[in-house]
Amino acid sequence: MWNGKTISLVLPTYREKDSIRRVLEEFIATSLLDEVIVVDNNAEAGTREEIQKVKGNSLITVIHEKRQGYGYALQTGLLAAKGDWVVSIEPDGTYSARDLKRFFVFGEDFQVVLGSRTITKTKNKDWGFWRREVNILYGLLIHLLFHASVMTETGCTYKLLHRDVIRRLAPQWRETSSYFATELLLLVVANGINFVEVPVTFRERIGPSTVVTGNLRLFKLGWVGLRQIMSEWFHWLGRRTPSR
Repeated sequence: MWNGKTISLVLPTYREKDSIRRVLEEFIATSLLDEVIVVDNNAEAGTREEIQKVKGNSLITVIHEKRQGYGYALQTGLLAAKGDWVVSIEPDGTYSARDLKRFFVFGEDFQVVLGSRTITKTKNKDWGFWRREVNILYGLLIHLLFHASVMTETGCTYKLLHRDVIRRLAPQWRETSSYFATELLLLVVANGINFVEVPVTFRERIGPSTVVTGNLRLFKLGWVGLRQIMSEWFHWLGRRTPSR
């Protein structure tokens, strides 16, 4: 709990067996969480056993989302969360519980708090030059197209959302894969929801990534991300243009 606000932590999991226990224990040890929801998205064998070993696992609820896809899993977790404020992360060891209070401080004044890995310099083999620069470029593009607050990246999955924001945006969700992370951000901007970015620690992932692997995959992610931005922008323009 933070200043009378109950806090839920949501973690979709697929291939994080080797890291999920450590991540859960790190965040639970802050004593700031009222609820932890792990969404088992057909996770690899042994994941549930690792969760059961977690100290303080009485806070944890495991939900099985059979429909494969990061979007499906995160949406299920967000909608199941009962906290006033809902924090989402990935259980791969990349994010730090030490940053939680920073989200909460800004959560007092903003409905959405977005983590950013580009505000400070990060040494991480998974955070290559092009991946970083494309994130910065797309953040700038969203800022310019939507006349939004300054945005320094689009791919960070460490976020805080007020529960009423989740309820408001849920009917507009369309994406069910890993691209849901960008869609969620775009919907926040397009709906005029006030947000702010905060710098986050970005550590090296434990285990292989199922999303960012190789230059061809990075190019595809970048291309789909650009299409998402432009598509949402055209929808946004259509809603703003008065009918004759």
